[in-house]
Amino acid sequence: MAKMMDPKFKQSRRLGLNVCGHPKAMKRATRGTARSDKKLTEYGKQLLEKQRLRAYYGVLEKQFVNLFKEAQRTQGQTGPNLVTFLETRLDSLCYRMGFASSIRQARQMVSHCHLTVNGKKVNIPSYRCQAGDVIALSAKGRKVDLFKENYNTNIVVNYPYISKDEDFKATLVSLPNREDIPIEIEDQLIVEFYSKNM
Repeated sequence: MAKMMDPKFKQSRRLGLNVCGHPKAMKRATRGTARSDKKLTEYGKQLLEKQRLRAYYGVLEKQFVNLFKEAQRTQGQTGPNLVTFLETRLDSLCYRMGFASSIRQARQMVSHCHLTVNGKKVNIPSYRCQAGDVIALSAKGRKVDLFKENYNTNIVVNYPYISKDEDFKATLVSLPNREDIPIEIEDQLIVEFYSKNM
């Protein structure tokens, strides 16, 4: 299974966005370390936004392009559709619900069958969840203290599209609206990038 394995702190500094969610990721960031600190062309700005969104969710280019094409075909605006598709991946929701401390850890949890969706084991990080899906720690996952501690101590902002239960379960109440997804990305620039380069 292909995945992005770049050094996350270095990548965060270069992109000018904390793409790994670690509190110390941007500690060594100084003026001039990010690509956005330099004068960029219009194409450069669009490319940077695309790279930021890809890095944040840990998605490879081929997967990203396929999601973009699907977002174009889906009713509604392409940019918000794309971000919603990325946000409703199982690994992303696992992170948002507090089971994992980073998307990378969430991806590993899913791959190792530590989560269930509606009572069934799913080991595909890119699995697209639907409104009403219940995500829970599997019997195997409940034996790992780290995951239980993450869930209980994770002080997360209350996302309106997620409902957490005490029994290591959380529900995707509805598909997230773009304004509810806490990521600083100008999706319109990504749409412009692909409209010229596809």
